[in-house]
Amino acid sequence: MSHIQELIPPRPAPIVADKPLNISRIVGIAVITLWLLLAAALIFAMIEGWDWDKFQRYGPRYIDGLITTITLVGSSIILGAILSVPIAFARMSENRVIGALAYAYVYVFRSTPLLAQLFLIYYGLGSFRPALEAVDLWWFFREAWYCGLLSLTLNTAAYQAEILRGAIQSVPRGQHEGAASLGISKFITFRKIILPQALIVALRPYGNEIILMIKGSAVVSIVTVFDLMGQTRYAFSRTFDYQAYLWAAIFYLTIVETLRHVWAWLEARLTRHLKR
Repeated sequence: MSHIQELIPPRPAPIVADKPLNISRIVGIAVITLWLLLAAALIFAMIEGWDWDKFQRYGPRYIDGLITTITLVGSSIILGAILSVPIAFARMSENRVIGALAYAYVYVFRSTPLLAQLFLIYYGLGSFRPALEAVDLWWFFREAWYCGLLSLTLNTAAYQAEILRGAIQSVPRGQHEGAASLGISKFITFRKIILPQALIVALRPYGNEIILMIKGSAVVSIVTVFDLMGQTRYAFSRTFDYQAYLWAAIFYLTIVETLRHVWAWLEARLTRHLKR
């Protein structure tokens, strides 16, 4: 039986070669330096032009607008998720009529601007007031908040339907065949085998969709909804101070960054069994 007589002596780490200073690195360093200088100048301007009176006067309005934005986006995401399930299954249906209708819905709402959809719902349907009053729906379409909620819901439902459909179809066919060979019903197979794997695949796209909806929800301020951007427009119309929009940008950045970290933690938590 053989055994080791001597250990291999330790060897020094390989020498890391210095990267030459080329045009790309010079341009990159210059751009980063420019951005840092702009950020420093912006911070200095904020500190230099800080006005406590404006902050105390319009600060509560920003908080109220922030709550409105979170409520609007959260409600539309939940309602869109519920609506996206039948649309996703209709997209995967073998019935050509159902599939064509679902495709048309997704195509229209993904191919047209959210602002145009909002105007069509708020201004377009508002022109049918007698018909809406006849079916007792005018109370809904006369309120800008409800119209904004409906437009955001219909828009995100189209995107979420495609996210869900792609995630379900990404699960290998062998998962279905293996479950069928064990005598597991299709409903149980989908609920306990296919859907959990599909949701893991769809987790990151869902996070991106929520972030896009948070930023896209600012369009509802155009139809007199006093969300975060609506309150910002009100503050700017009274003060004509550019810092009003700067604070709005900081609020949006804070929301998105918080959501990004929460979503990263959730993704790491749900996929911990996949890491080696």
